[in-house]
Amino acid sequence: MRRITVTKGIGKGQTELSAFDAALQDAGIANYNLIHLSSIIPEASEIALGKHLAQKSEFGNKLYVVIAEMRQSKEEKRACAGLGWVTATDGSGRGLFVEHIGESESEVQQRIEQSLTDMTKNRADTYGAITSEVASIACGGASVCALVAAVYKSENW
Repeated sequence: MRRITVTKGIGKGQTELSAFDAALQDAGIANYNLIHLSSIIPEASEIALGKHLAQKSEFGNKLYVVIAEMRQSKEEKRACAGLGWVTATDGSGRGLFVEHIGESESEVQQRIEQSLTDMTKNRADTYGAITSEVASIACGGASVCALVAAVYKSENW
């Protein structure tokens, strides 16, 4: 069984890029070269929530992820990012991820539900309930970033 860990992080910084780095640190995925994947959960997968536990020996490795991230530097605005997913009810472990961003958690959640509702209609499988994880942070002067990532695996070069 393949374990895919859904992790999330928030961060602040003097720039949006340093806020992104702080959010990656918070999520446990800062010291990797991120390789973005699309939305497919392969067969024989299980989804687990929690911080990614990086190993020192993996510094600089490739890390395969589905990621939603929003950076914000406008005061009194929010950065919200979320992942949603469904898995097939046949026990195969296969499924779909979607990633969305917005300025409110409710906006992100609504987009996740709309996307997965549409996407499951286009497939032969029957899917279970929609599950999601959302990260959010208010911008209060410093740049901020919110992110949620589904971590598939780390791979050496």
